[in-house]
Amino acid sequence: MGKTLPSPTDVERGHNKDRSPPYFCPPPPQPWFPWLVPLIFLVNFVMFGYAMYVNDCPDTRGADQCLFSEYLGRFSFEPFNVNKLFGPSSTTLQDLGGLEKKLVVNDKEGWRLLTCMWLHAGVIHILANMLSLLFIGIRLEKEFGFLSIGLLYVLAGLGGSMASCLHTKLTDRPTISVGASGALFGLLGAMLSELITNWTIYASKCAALLTLVLVIALNLSIGFIPGVDNSAHIGGFISGFFLGFVLLMRPQYGYVNRKYIPSGYHVKSKPRHKCYQYVLLVVALIILILGYAYGFAKIFGGSGSRTESLPPPKFEIQRPGESLPP
Repeated sequence: MGKTLPSPTDVERGHNKDRSPPYFCPPPPQPWFPWLVPLIFLVNFVMFGYAMYVNDCPDTRGADQCLFSEYLGRFSFEPFNVNKLFGPSSTTLQDLGGLEKKLVVNDKEGWRLLTCMWLHAGVIHILANMLSLLFIGIRLEKEFGFLSIGLLYVLAGLGGSMASCLHTKLTDRPTISVGASGALFGLLGAMLSELITNWTIYASKCAALLTLVLVIALNLSIGFIPGVDNSAHIGGFISGFFLGFVLLMRPQYGYVNRKYIPSGYHVKSKPRHKCYQYVLLVVALIILILGYAYGFAKIFGGSGSRTESLPPPKFEIQRPGESLPP
């Protein structure tokens, strides 16, 4: 006797066991509109213009001593032997919120840990930092949104300022540190940790890792130039590296949200994240909490002697080197 063929009704009802389950592909994520990074870019230039306005070199030194005073007026630059980056004096930067350890430790002016990242020592300094911000920050904001990148930028900048403050020695001549490079190195560090924690979604993993490590090494090497505050670079990079595990974690490859699966289908989907992603998140969060707590305790826990008369301060800059191409 021949085998009985399945009836059309059985086929319509799905009784054919050889039928493969359907494959559901969610739509690609829509990029965020980047508005925060351009706003940070604008605020930094506004603050630099305000610093030059307050500095008013012709009034303090005389127009003949200032650079381009006939064209820029009170916005003219300090003499080249005072500031080689075409910017204000270190005294002006200190008055506006530059990072100076003695003022932070002795006078408890902790707000300088945040305000220093919005000040720059000169035109060359701010152009180098802001071009790096545009190249790195806009791409990150498109992928992860303004909230994650905003928190990352501020917290990494804070970590860089704390590292700079801890590394600087208390001397009779104060050292002013300014610049956004701690936050920018935090973005680079977060890109490295994002690559590690989201390893499954990348195709050319090794090539991406080697390229990013090379760019980071080039940037860090710039910090060994005299006058550059490399401790802020390293502190910002380490802070951003651990913040990336917390703020930039993405779903693993093959995960499908239930809202993209039609009703009536019971498909076994992958979990949203892998176990190692959660482990990295928890470990990074613990390290960040302990690190920031240690830094604040070290900076504000001790007692320092107040100095009434101080000589004019010198300043160090936080300056990045090569930036990651778009």
